[in-house]
Amino acid sequence: MPTDDPTPDQRPRERSRIDASLPISVADLFTIGIGPSSSHTVGPMRAAHAFMAEVAATGRAPAGLRVELFGSLALTGHGHATDSAILLGLAGEKPETVDPAAIPALLAAIRANGRIETISGPVPFDEARDLIFRKGEFLEGHSNAIRFAAELAGGGRIEREYHSIGGGAIVAVGAAPGLRGHNIVQRHPFSSAAEMLSVGEETGLSIAAIVARNEEAWRPRAETEALLDRIAAAMMGSIDRGMGEEGLLPGGLKVKRRARAIHAKLRTQPPEQQYARVFEWVSLFALAVNEENAAGGRVVTAPTNGAAGVIPAVIRYYLDFIPGADAGGVRGFLLTASAIGFLYKKRASISAAEMGCQGEVGVACSMAAAGLAAVLGGSNAQIENAAEIGMEHNLGLTCDPIGGLVQIPCIERNTMGAVKAINAAYLALQGDGRHVVSLDAVIETMRQTGEDMQSRYKETSLGGLAVNVVEC
Repeated sequence: MPTDDPTPDQRPRERSRIDASLPISVADLFTIGIGPSSSHTVGPMRAAHAFMAEVAATGRAPAGLRVELFGSLALTGHGHATDSAILLGLAGEKPETVDPAAIPALLAAIRANGRIETISGPVPFDEARDLIFRKGEFLEGHSNAIRFAAELAGGGRIEREYHSIGGGAIVAVGAAPGLRGHNIVQRHPFSSAAEMLSVGEETGLSIAAIVARNEEAWRPRAETEALLDRIAAAMMGSIDRGMGEEGLLPGGLKVKRRARAIHAKLRTQPPEQQYARVFEWVSLFALAVNEENAAGGRVVTAPTNGAAGVIPAVIRYYLDFIPGADAGGVRGFLLTASAIGFLYKKRASISAAEMGCQGEVGVACSMAAAGLAAVLGGSNAQIENAAEIGMEHNLGLTCDPIGGLVQIPCIERNTMGAVKAINAAYLALQGDGRHVVSLDAVIETMRQTGEDMQSRYKETSLGGLAVNVVEC
């Protein structure tokens, strides 16, 4: 396997980033989808679906389709099921609604018949010819790039380039900007941790309350609470399903699912020993989610699929081990964590293809630390400190998945992130909120570190464990 880092002219020179001036909603940060990757599975599926909707809007049936994958999508797309995601998206499926159990049959039909049943009608599709992995080629704009082309019946052609920018979010290059965000006026906007803390000082509101009021720009308070409850239920569901499954994960590495056996063993411990084994339980919760993600199951991007186990595990810790924990506390946890996630999306990136795993597990750890500090009674300053600690000790974390699969080291890395988040929260609560390194400074440091990090360590499987461990 080649290990040379792409030359500077091969790397993206401009980034498709979130416009820091536009507001972000909780619904943009936490989305219910499928595994194994938000940027390599969820984003490409959404892009393919969006492209076919654009084709359908012409009123003309497509006579042929062609898809090209670039950068990290090409290098690790097979391991991340990007090929399957593209086929499903072209066939009209969405990550939020597709039935994971139905996916194998849907894909088998496409591949056996050599055609895709699109919303505009059946289209011939030879996967070997029409879905091309441009390995080693990086487009300007982003490391996760997709080009679609449709030949229209009777002549004409539509082309579109999409960037999958992390967390399942996509950007259509050259498309007219949508209205989402442009006509939203939040009550307490903030684009930095300093601004967030200033709003809290001026209003007397907690970080969770600030976000809750801002969410009213999108929907009534009751609808936001219902959304948060659905997100939390989906997170807990992924833990429970993961603890109930066994067998080998797909992909060829022969990774055995461990969560069910660990759960059975922990349940045999006497009640008086449960609190002594708390980190074993937390690790189990994270392990269960990420095994479910690796199997292509239903998970919540939090803020990505590769880091989907950290926040659910810390929420489950709160529910199972903190007296007085309730649904209201979980909402406050998610709102607080969202505030921190907004800052990373606005000021850096949550894409491992840009930042390495510090942008996924590191960000999730930071978010979870803030959420836990909040529900444990922390002040806004202590919450900001917890978030800073959570990231400070993940700086430089690389993304080097073996075989391009979201399994090794990704699954265990989530257990580390969850335990580290709990530690960060309690460390912050021991102080008064004053600390040397600000959250804004650590986010900027993460961004600079990600920019300096060689591409081989950013979800390309060209370096690190991916090339130093022999695949079995």
